[in-house]
Amino acid sequence: MLRLVNINKKIGSFSLNDIGFSVNKGDYFILVGQSGAGKTMLLEMITGLLQPDSGQIFLKEKEINNTPIQNRNIGLVYQNQTLFPHMTVFENIAYPLKSKKHKKADISSCVKQLACDTEISHLLNRNITGLSGGEARRVTIARTLATNPDILLLDEPLAFLDIQLRRGLSSLLRKINQNGHTIIHVTHDYEEAIALANKIAILEKGIIIQTGSPHEVFQNPKSEFVANFIGIKNFFKGNLYPSEPNSNLKIVVTSGVKIYALSDEDINSEGYISIPGEIITISENKLSSSAINNFQGKIKDVFHIKLGLEIIIDIGVEISAQITRRSFETLQLNIGRDVWISFKASSVTFIKTLT
Repeated sequence: MLRLVNINKKIGSFSLNDIGFSVNKGDYFILVGQSGAGKTMLLEMITGLLQPDSGQIFLKEKEINNTPIQNRNIGLVYQNQTLFPHMTVFENIAYPLKSKKHKKADISSCVKQLACDTEISHLLNRNITGLSGGEARRVTIARTLATNPDILLLDEPLAFLDIQLRRGLSSLLRKINQNGHTIIHVTHDYEEAIALANKIAILEKGIIIQTGSPHEVFQNPKSEFVANFIGIKNFFKGNLYPSEPNSNLKIVVTSGVKIYALSDEDINSEGYISIPGEIITISENKLSSSAINNFQGKIKDVFHIKLGLEIIIDIGVEISAQITRRSFETLQLNIGRDVWISFKASSVTFIKTLT
């Protein structure tokens, strides 16, 4: 449905570079990136508010680079409220329909249906100034849907809402998508992507560095930025070497530390390893077990986390291990203490760097 090909845009010292992705009809596509990554710039180029310096934008296989904003049939909902304060909720939703000279009866019917769909029927006679943040977002979405857009663009739609309002609006957005609306949603919160998207793209400093389903991207991050962004702690760059002939048991060398991993990737490959902190065992002495990775190290730091404690151990690289409060107290794991850690090769994921 929508396709961006080699989009480039420079404003001041910031630039978007070679941006390309496709959004199919019915997709819930989320563009994830930190503030200043260029997410809103991309939305504004899709709508026509900004023109790319180079590259092409296609909608329904038709290039729309030179198509006026009003002829693109794309709806954009900004993070900040853009409702008309002197109008009621009903009048705000009805505004685009009145502008297109629809019949009064048709306008009334459409507004009531959109209000029902967005669960704001009880607000139709209210003034905009009395609405909560969540209510105002729903009215803005309803007004945008009144134009029957081919694609609905959402700029940080859940920002600055409390947990209850976020959940309610998330459910609404999911329902809108399930009703057949194609959505492109930008956010800095990867948890929104997990909850809503069927396809995501990661934008870092004006470059898309990874695309795929949420599972593909967040389970197999292709860069240290993505890993850090989603909170993966044990993510190290290294090279893959053979351990045994004709075996998928390999050695990854990272910062001089040799870590065993099971991988079918070719030897001498460059990439990253990921080690879940919850599978790492901490002990006073070296354990006799099936875990082939055993290292002695020193505790550098201790953090309280939701389900226990996070222990940072320096083994040549700093490894994060998660343990229960009971284990922490039993082992007396104080900062500066020498301990052993162990984990299986099967728990280590090697992710080959894209070339």
